[in-house]
Amino acid sequence: MAKDTFLNRKTTLNLKGKLVDLSKPAVMGILNLTPDSFYEDSRADSAAEVLRRTENFLKDGALFIDIGAYSTRPGAAEVTEAEELKRMVPMVELISRNFPEAYLSTDTFRASVAKATIEAGADLINDVSGGEIDKEMFETVAALQVPYILMHMRGTPQDMQQHTGYQDIGLDLVDYFSAKVADLRGRGVKDIILDPGFGFAKSTAENYQLLNQLENFDLFELPMLVGFSRKSMIYKFLNTSPQEALNGTSVLNTIALMKGANILRVHDVKAAMECIALVEQVQHQY
Repeated sequence: MAKDTFLNRKTTLNLKGKLVDLSKPAVMGILNLTPDSFYEDSRADSAAEVLRRTENFLKDGALFIDIGAYSTRPGAAEVTEAEELKRMVPMVELISRNFPEAYLSTDTFRASVAKATIEAGADLINDVSGGEIDKEMFETVAALQVPYILMHMRGTPQDMQQHTGYQDIGLDLVDYFSAKVADLRGRGVKDIILDPGFGFAKSTAENYQLLNQLENFDLFELPMLVGFSRKSMIYKFLNTSPQEALNGTSVLNTIALMKGANILRVHDVKAAMECIALVEQVQHQY
């Protein structure tokens, strides 16, 4: 699909006073501070490992580092607010201090954690619940005046796979985002990134239906993030494992880029950067 399809899309973010342009797609590296994330190789259990992984992500070309301390895999264990804060805040401070050039995203659905991590040095909030789990989230993001990744999910990480089933998944998500974006705009939130939430409250078939209809979200003229990295929609479909799902991840990332994705959230930054380079070459106008 030609690049000019997306000319009307807003592709800039204000990150603490610096305007970042996403007209060239960017990569977000996943940094898990959890002991139970579904992909074992993504877990960082010490300050030294956090710094090592962050350095490697940045060397490989990541623009964003997404830091999470609450596993959102299906059926994940509950993590208390106190534990999430204990895991997150010191690591955000550590990364911010050692890599001031990095843009840090905090993966949380709790308004208190969002506020504490922004104050610790993070730049944007990635909320898998779209403000549904913590009703204070939208007002908190508005007060903080930081970019907000608005994802679609039904239920909670513990029960979301009991909430699949859509009349028309593409149109259902357009309705969802229409209401949420209007709410955020009404509160004064300026920078919104849409995330369709692949793997969250969606069956394998529904995930692929959604990917096929990704252009539905062009009407919002907002940046779009996708996250397929090593998920069960790939490895279960291919009868492999998360460890063997990099090739499938690259295929789906490529399709999403061709359909206009602006940010790839991944475990494997170098591979994602290669997807971006090759798609740009295909779309280059000679």
